[in-house]
Amino acid sequence: MAEASEKRVCLVTGASSGIGAAVVLRLHAAGWHVAFTGRREERLAALAQALDPTGERVLPLPGDVRNESDRERWVEATLAKWGRIDVLVNNAGYAQRGPVEAVPLERMRRNFETNVFAAVGLAQLVIPRMRRQKGGRIINIGSVAGRIARPYSAIYDATKHALNAFSDGLRGELAADDIDVVVIEPGYIMTEFLEASQAASGELATTDAGWARLQEKYERAKRFGGAPDDIARLVERAATVPRPRSRYAGPGHAKVLLFLRWLLPDRAFDWLLGVRRRR
Repeated sequence: MAEASEKRVCLVTGASSGIGAAVVLRLHAAGWHVAFTGRREERLAALAQALDPTGERVLPLPGDVRNESDRERWVEATLAKWGRIDVLVNNAGYAQRGPVEAVPLERMRRNFETNVFAAVGLAQLVIPRMRRQKGGRIINIGSVAGRIARPYSAIYDATKHALNAFSDGLRGELAADDIDVVVIEPGYIMTEFLEASQAASGELATTDAGWARLQEKYERAKRFGGAPDDIARLVERAATVPRPRSRYAGPGHAKVLLFLRWLLPDRAFDWLLGVRRRR
């Protein structure tokens, strides 16, 4: 990692809104140089203008995280502007939900492309640079869904399980190079993510009674919802402490859920999720 007196550079994906935008705000306030990506160019431009009209410490990078050429362009542009990437925050993602039997495989592939393969692709691009710098950090925004799989959310949850496995394996591969790999595990956070999930699932699930019950649970869970900055604080901690943990969960309800998942047998946890068997 760069010393405190040096320029610190972070590349954040999915920064048009929500957690990604909150990470950009927090790291910029802490003195970082921040490149940030997203598909909504006007939002990125507005964020850059609000933070730093001179453009000295911000670099908005519009594009699609699933596009290999866009990922390459983002990394090249960040290196061209500041000469290094100390931290990569893989935040871009969305939730494809619905009954597994009803979701076309192509929609499943698209969810894995966004949530998993794009993160892998960006890691592959920054790792050689971090090795030459003799250090760096890759912070993957996972979810409590990376350790808890729910009915009608199996596809999205599977992407987060996969991101966990990728992060754990990669952490071991890069340990000797002083490159840390960290997973952030958000719980229920009040962002546009929920509306995006509904849009992605759409007609696939709306007629299913089980899906309707799940939607009701999400509505009730809003009273426990955290703010994007709750997660941005964890990202800042993971990016700056001398020896980061492999995982950070938040806010408080996320820690409770993960503890219960560890404590309870499968059938008891299924009951907690609302699974009711015929016998």
